[in-house]
Amino acid sequence: MEAFLIIIASIFTANIALSNFLGMCPFIAISKDYHSAIGMGMAVTFVLTITATANWIIDYYVLVPLGVGYLRFVIFIIVIAAMVQIVEMFMERFSPTLYNALGIFLPLITVNCAILGVSLFMILREYTFIKAVAFGFGGGVGWSLAIIAMASIRNRLQFSNVPRQLQGAGITMIIAGMMALGFMGFAGMVPIQ
Repeated sequence: MEAFLIIIASIFTANIALSNFLGMCPFIAISKDYHSAIGMGMAVTFVLTITATANWIIDYYVLVPLGVGYLRFVIFIIVIAAMVQIVEMFMERFSPTLYNALGIFLPLITVNCAILGVSLFMILREYTFIKAVAFGFGGGVGWSLAIIAMASIRNRLQFSNVPRQLQGAGITMIIAGMMALGFMGFAGMVPIQ
């Protein structure tokens, strides 16, 4: 039951993009196109789930027993880079259209602070293995929900009269702030543990 609550909390009350403002670079850049946002959301969800799982195992069974916890950042980033490379090769092979649409932002998942943030949050919160996997999956789904919602709103804005000074990044940041305020309405419903 706790794992389910962590999933719900990481999607709504502690959304990694809208509550912690992590992973905003691809969030802003890829959310121009709805299909690219869905593809990037799926890629981030997969990478977050796999890296949270792998990093938890490496931390609790290798780094902590050997007393080299100070290597967490380096090891976590290496694991993240390896997982992103696997996703990139898979997409290039099986979905070249999506691979080309994501462009430079697919390899940038490696330095997406949301991915590293989830791995560090799970260690700081001392999650068990199941909770860490749930947090990784929920964080990915939450980030995906946020980017798909942003892409939908930006798609609708194409038919709106946005003042010239606010077009582009300006209106996108205003929308991100309003979405964050909306997600704050879920705060307290399911606290992140």
